[in-house]
Amino acid sequence: MVDLPEAVIPDDDDALVARAKQHPAAFAPLYRRYVGPIYGYCYQRLGTKELAEDATSQTFTKALAALPRYRSDSFRGWLYTIAHNVVTDLHRRRPTTPLDATWDVADHAPSPEAQTIAAESERNVRRLLGRLTPGQRDVIELELAGLTGPEIATVLGRRQGAIRATRFRAYSALRDLLNEGADS
Repeated sequence: MVDLPEAVIPDDDDALVARAKQHPAAFAPLYRRYVGPIYGYCYQRLGTKELAEDATSQTFTKALAALPRYRSDSFRGWLYTIAHNVVTDLHRRRPTTPLDATWDVADHAPSPEAQTIAAESERNVRRLLGRLTPGQRDVIELELAGLTGPEIATVLGRRQGAIRATRFRAYSALRDLLNEGADS
């Protein structure tokens, strides 16, 4: 294993990627740099610790396997593209159960008391995001994960102008939703 002292590890992603392409064990600094933000993004999109951990693991496994073919301008954007695709695949694979089959299923959801104790701001943000269109929600969630406009465009496979327009519409919709809540 290539174990470099922290003082020798380059700061920029391009140098780290070049090193990791030569020695896969040198991928560790990139992993350490991005595991927290990628986990946060996956958790935001999937809602459970277990699914977020699985998605994060799959993201880095796929990134390491695809690293020899990496040809992007932004490693972070490329990595979030992989995470976005992993999350999308997990959503597609979630089993759907007919409503009649759910009568005998135990409800493991938190009790109303536990939900009341949970952070009010997180519930409000999730509720508001849930009222956006899927495209608007994707843009805002990626922005909340810390991605820039060009990186979001790369992740979603859209032009930067389309991302700016979607972001503008999303924030306008959120403003309207917040004003609705203030009026009631």
